[in-house]
Amino acid sequence: MVTITTSHDKHQARRAGIAALVGTTLEWYDFLIYGTAAALILNKLFFPSGDPLVGTMAAFATYAVGFMARPIGGIILGNLGDRAGRKRMLVLTITLMGAATTLIGFLPSYDQIGFWAPLLLITLRLVQGFAAGGEYAGAVVLSVEHGDQSRRGAAGAWAPAGFAVATLLSTGVFQLMLLLPEPAFRSWGWRVPFLLGALLLLVGYLIRRRIHETPAFEEAKKTGTAAKGSVLAALREHPRSFLVVIGARFAENSFAYLFPVFGVVYAVDRLGIDRSFTLLAVVIGSALQVVAVPLWAALSDRVGRRPVYAGGAIASVLWLAPYFLLLETLSPALIVIGFAVGLGVFYPAMLAPQAAYFAELFDTRTRLSGFAFARELGSVLAGGFLPLVATALLAWAGHWWAVAVYLVVLTVVTLIALALGPETRDRDIVTTAGAPDGSA
Repeated sequence: MVTITTSHDKHQARRAGIAALVGTTLEWYDFLIYGTAAALILNKLFFPSGDPLVGTMAAFATYAVGFMARPIGGIILGNLGDRAGRKRMLVLTITLMGAATTLIGFLPSYDQIGFWAPLLLITLRLVQGFAAGGEYAGAVVLSVEHGDQSRRGAAGAWAPAGFAVATLLSTGVFQLMLLLPEPAFRSWGWRVPFLLGALLLLVGYLIRRRIHETPAFEEAKKTGTAAKGSVLAALREHPRSFLVVIGARFAENSFAYLFPVFGVVYAVDRLGIDRSFTLLAVVIGSALQVVAVPLWAALSDRVGRRPVYAGGAIASVLWLAPYFLLLETLSPALIVIGFAVGLGVFYPAMLAPQAAYFAELFDTRTRLSGFAFARELGSVLAGGFLPLVATALLAWAGHWWAVAVYLVVLTVVTLIALALGPETRDRDIVTTAGAPDGSA
């Protein structure tokens, strides 16, 4: 097992972790503010309709469009990261993501430029999705390959912790903007969260410019295998790993958007709960998540990736009925508990071990391309359509039970994938790990 032994290596590992945290925070901040904005205002400004539910579904459809571009980004950017280096690819992704998010903040509304408004919005969502297709996987691989190889779960936790920080930031910023009078929020207040993406872009870019390539990638360059990495090679050599990643994403990615996106819509539009209070409940859950992610990741270093992941999936799906029932009480304390437990405690048990687990399933020369493409394909099949599908199911059934059944089905897929996948905690990912499926 390879370990970090020098102060220089420890410094690089810490810097790589911070770079992963900042970059992933930007990625998820971008996606989450769009989801929140779609639920609160974009449906009115870009997709005007006499029926609020129709407008919301149209806004969530553009939300899903961003996910459609993610597998394409996973292929192109993943190949770039495996061939040209993790650092170069990550500088590109954070630049694309930050620029697209900032530009959304400048877009005119439908009333100002007609159909060009939703068209430009969709275009920028595609750019966001393309960049996100390589961002998370690249950030995880960077931190895992730089980190202490005996504690890869903890090293990989930097990137998923970025999701928690992003949820905290995005929801917190929107909550502040909702303090504005309605005309001010509708005119310019909703734009502020998008424009703040420029600040995250600047910080992330400066940090990533200073990191070094990982030891594993440098070793692959020396042996000449780095230039041979590709999605096709990953598919050919690791078919089981591909299916495991896709299946494992079903529950995790869906619950990622159930609470902070669909949950907000359900609470505000269906139950009439105050928007600011609903977002405050999400902020509290996200704050707990920042603490829970490193704890669950550290536990995965002790007991394995799969037990922690599966436990989080089972706990999350069992919490669905209590979650919706707590919201229906309209009790402020119980609503906070519903979001805090689901978003802040149970869901992180899936998110935390996932980073190291997915990286460990592939070898060095195909790690980034295989991880990125499989993960983003899972995003399209699960989380990208969760708000849209859940809203449609709610309209069809008139009750949350249909949404719960849908989440149960997705969770079963994840549990099957984890049961069929290998345990990777003790693999050596620098030298022998990630051999073709069935040989490790």
